[in-house]
Amino acid sequence: MQITSSLDNLLTPTAIALGNFDGIHRGHLEVIRPVLASDNPALYKTVVTFAPHPQQYFTGQPRQLLTPHHERAIILERLGIQQLILLPFDRELVKLSPQEFIDRILACQIQAKFISVGEDFRFGNQRAGAATDLVELTAQIGIQTKIAPLETDGDSRISSSRIRAALLAADLKLTQVLLGRYYSIVGTVVGGQSIGRSIGFPTANLQYPAEKFLPRQGVYCVRVDTDTQTQLPAVMNIGKRPTVNGVNTTVEVHLLDWDGDLYDREIIVYLHHFLRTEQKFADLTALTNQIQADCKAAREFFSS
Repeated sequence: MQITSSLDNLLTPTAIALGNFDGIHRGHLEVIRPVLASDNPALYKTVVTFAPHPQQYFTGQPRQLLTPHHERAIILERLGIQQLILLPFDRELVKLSPQEFIDRILACQIQAKFISVGEDFRFGNQRAGAATDLVELTAQIGIQTKIAPLETDGDSRISSSRIRAALLAADLKLTQVLLGRYYSIVGTVVGGQSIGRSIGFPTANLQYPAEKFLPRQGVYCVRVDTDTQTQLPAVMNIGKRPTVNGVNTTVEVHLLDWDGDLYDREIIVYLHHFLRTEQKFADLTALTNQIQADCKAAREFFSS
């Protein structure tokens, strides 16, 4: 899949899903599906999103993302998307009127022939354009636009903010319902202090994007995909390792009944079940005993 933030190097013409798509949850999938269903082989199946996130641009504050762009690209490619356009969200883009955004960006540069957006999509200077305006204005220049209705789970709308709240509460069942998949963390395995190895539980220390939204700190049952194997059962700790006087938040993964070298390799960790909160133990012996109990609980969870 092509990933680009340059509008001078695009695969065109396109059928596009347009929006923020942080999380690529079930609501986002309803916007993306019409593009995947396009039966015109001449149109590149494309997702157009914004970088940085509009809220980050307007507030000036860094925004934690459920799916940083690399992780988002992995998910979209598996769905069948051929191109991800990271549209620079800058002063020049913000100044465009709804009509200018359509004419300059969508029609001229992206060469969209089909557009799919969510019901709550807004565009143009001061968010002046609504999804219904996009339908009307694009129809005048021969572009078909489809509006996907808001997706709900019962009476509540599925949203990235609800997913964040569920993750902070370690409610992985609700998270999975809202996403339509397990929440994941993508990162590269790097060297650590080897404390886990010294007590018989070697861990893969995950270097993840600084903007990645992490769930509640604690211990999780997870499954891991490497570049050669998939769905390996494991235990993951997210936290500051208070027993060894840690300061920075780390993500460490211990693969159950597995031996190998993961250094410098990218892995994907899927969160299945929350075991316990992180705690400080009296010494390494007490920590070792608890890790043994965590591994036993994880094996029981995955075998049930």
